[in-house]
Amino acid sequence: MLINTLILIGGFIILIKGADIFVDGSSDVARNFHLSKMLIGLTIVAFGTSAPEFAVSVKSLLSGSGDLVLGNVIGSNILNILLILGCAALVHSLSVKNATVKRELPITLLMTLMFSVLLSDQLFDGKALNQFTRSDGIVIFLTFSVFIYYIISMIRNKKDEDEEEDDTPPMSLPKAILFTVLGIAAIVFGSNFVVDAASNLAALFGVSERMIGLTIVALGTSLPELVTSVIATRKGEYDIAIGNVVGSNIFNIGIVIGIPVALFGGIAHMSFGWIDVLVMLLSAFLMFIFSINDRKITRKEGILFLLLFVAYYSYVIFG
Repeated sequence: MLINTLILIGGFIILIKGADIFVDGSSDVARNFHLSKMLIGLTIVAFGTSAPEFAVSVKSLLSGSGDLVLGNVIGSNILNILLILGCAALVHSLSVKNATVKRELPITLLMTLMFSVLLSDQLFDGKALNQFTRSDGIVIFLTFSVFIYYIISMIRNKKDEDEEEDDTPPMSLPKAILFTVLGIAAIVFGSNFVVDAASNLAALFGVSERMIGLTIVALGTSLPELVTSVIATRKGEYDIAIGNVVGSNIFNIGIVIGIPVALFGGIAHMSFGWIDVLVMLLSAFLMFIFSINDRKITRKEGILFLLLFVAYYSYVIFG
């Protein structure tokens, strides 16, 4: 237990430092190429911070732990909004651009809704059990391709319509790329240490696979998003903070669950209740509504996110 605790603490230290240099590097990569920081948040940052979820999903599917895969994705998407945006909004109100409200957030809501429907065979198909089949994975990935097309369009246009010119970047391009790569590596290694150590500690207390997936694994693999978004907010990089969460949720559904299930087969038996899917949907819907309201996620709305987070996980742990 002592060794796992020390590994857990060491993982946190690596994770926080990695996120710090990752935000600096990715922000200056955007400035060097005159790209929107939202684009960087949706791609480099989102993909980098979703790497732990992808690794966990592939490993879990190959070992037959389907509930761990779903718990990882459902729990991470809930945590990304309720905990991560909640914490980031407490640091500073998050400004949301018009383009984000019109494009990125609707894509997030669509992907979440589709994922929820595909998980609900009992409700929509009248089946005895809810399943997530290979066909479902293929449908998810094909829908995700729409997001990829959108990203390619953004890259071609280079700049977001709302993006203002930045000052000369304080970091050269080679150094910015080096910081970004080192930051991603530290984030992935740090989160792996945290997940492994925390899972070992949880297993000592006889916690179920669903519980581990929704709590320890989901929180552990969401730590990169949490640390990156909070540090980005402290640095005033609100587009990176929001793009990180939005992009990560889309990547979680499209790549973390879509690709592994399409390649390795479906999940036949699931122990997830309606409350898990409903909270995931509610989180995405609230993020969309709050952003539309006044083009920002305020501290009060961040507090509401955190209260919902506490309520849901109280139900998961003690319900």
